Amino acid sequence: MERITISLEPELAEAFDALIAERGYRSRSEAVRDLLRHEIETARLRKPSHEQCVAALSYLFNHHQRDLGDRLTELHHDHHDLTVSTLHAHLDHDHCIECAILRGPTDSVRRFADAVITQSGVHHGSLNLIGVERSADTHTHSHPHAEPHIHYRPRR
Repeated sequence: MERITISLEPELAEAFDALIAERGYRSRSEAVRDLLRHEIETARLRKPSHEQCVAALSYLFNHHQRDLGDRLTELHHDHHDLTVSTLHAHLDHDHCIECAILRGPTDSVRRFADAVITQSGVHHGSLNLIGVERSADTHTHSHPHAEPHIHYRPRR
């Protein structure tokens, strides 16, 4: 393993140590490695690409917003090839949350998520992308398998 040294202002080091404790990391090194992996994968997935991904799209919306429920349903139907599953929950009289599991080309998933999140009446939309590769696993059934795209696996 390669060793690096960084310098932090005391306030930043204190805030980082608080984050480490809150999340349960065993060391600063473990936390830094995790943060780096996350940022590297996030940057990779921001680049235009036709690579495959799986994703979780979550959004809160006001179901009383004019025709919003119909528009969201139509968007999901228009992109049925990307949607694996959707969970819908009622939060109060006016608001619902939906979480959709998506799978497909990263660019297509991102465009679909943007189309959902930017609908008038949708609040707090968030997309979490995870790059995947086709699995080398050979089996007899017809659907493909995907493995998470991990460039920087920890050595064991």
